[in-house]
Amino acid sequence: MTSTRRVKAAVAAAGISSFALLYAPQPVLPQLAAQYHLDPGGAALAVSVATGALAIAVLPIAALSEVIGRRPVILTSVIASVVFGLLLPLMPTYPALLVLRALQGVAIAGFPGVAAAYLAERLGRAGVAAAVGAMIAGNTVGGMLGRLASGFTAGQLGWRGALFVVAGVGAVCSAITVVTLPPGSRPRGDAQLRAVARGLLTAVSRPVLLAQYAVALLAMGSFVALYNAAGFRLTGDPLNLSPAIASLVFLAYATGSVSSAAAGRLVARVGRRRALIGSLLLTAAGAALTLPNSLPLVIAGFLVLTCAFFAAHAVANGWAAADAPEDARGQVGGTYTATYYLGSSVGGAAGAWVYGHEGWPWLIALVAVWLVLAAAAVGAGTRGRAGRPEAARVPVGPGLERGPEGSFPRVTCEERTLQRRR
Repeated sequence: MTSTRRVKAAVAAAGISSFALLYAPQPVLPQLAAQYHLDPGGAALAVSVATGALAIAVLPIAALSEVIGRRPVILTSVIASVVFGLLLPLMPTYPALLVLRALQGVAIAGFPGVAAAYLAERLGRAGVAAAVGAMIAGNTVGGMLGRLASGFTAGQLGWRGALFVVAGVGAVCSAITVVTLPPGSRPRGDAQLRAVARGLLTAVSRPVLLAQYAVALLAMGSFVALYNAAGFRLTGDPLNLSPAIASLVFLAYATGSVSSAAAGRLVARVGRRRALIGSLLLTAAGAALTLPNSLPLVIAGFLVLTCAFFAAHAVANGWAAADAPEDARGQVGGTYTATYYLGSSVGGAAGAWVYGHEGWPWLIALVAVWLVLAAAAVGAGTRGRAGRPEAARVPVGPGLERGPEGSFPRVTCEERTLQRRR
């Protein structure tokens, strides 16, 4: 196996493992609620504490990788997250489970926090795009596989057995990563850390970048809130689906492959600003479509909101990467990652709490407000900065599991032409 193929196989396997483990509890939240006598908001903490810990840990871990190297961080991440995943079903109490999920979130942060930087350093600009595509595919497959595996097996094995199944998948994938991941570049030490700190200040001082962070925070919060409550909505009255059938809602994530790739063409046609605001408003419209107690409309609503969210996320992520100063690209990507998962944590828990106490219509009203605020932030923060449509660059691949970890250095049309000639 060539070095490039080894890298692609390693990061794809790491993506599958990391994101299968991160979101595995989402389909079994109703079972957790039933066993521990929780409302939906309390059950949703099984997802939120992990994504919140990831959001907090991603920047410090990225900085640590400058000192000890990228490969050790990635390997520690995939191994530790699997160990925590295998221990998770053994926890005797719900508080103990939440503590372990927080530790698992910190462990998982090592992969999305440094993977793109590892690829850029290992392969250079000419080869990084293809490898990032493999990473994005792994992230997408992992997130969907983890949710479907736990949802389909929970009925026969219970939620503990379902989480064991996902942890087993993660163990196989992490072993592939350990065996195939080549060494990266040598650590660059304390001097680089000072540059990281300067770049971080730049990353949080530009309105156009702050607007993209607002999209990451509010849109991701809305999206995860809806999917955290989806299991309760679909398995409860009046729809009354089985957990296995209800978990099929996560197949809607596959629309992200289409919409995030199409987002680049949309940006080229109407510009970033219009594409992003339109996608956010379409996400809200899709959420509103789920209001009637009609299964076809609920399914259609999830398909629309999922497709639109992925498009919005792809545009915002690509815009942040395109407008990031050269000496702060890593810090911009890290900040986007942090706000993305902070939205998943806080928004996901808050939305599930609102659903549990007030019902589905109030949850839809809440996420509609968040999405409109995100659109307003884009309008205010990017006024006069929409740019020429043809200048936009959007990373290819589905946005939820890729997130900012799917970002990669910009590749111009001229460089793509040279790559094809090679």
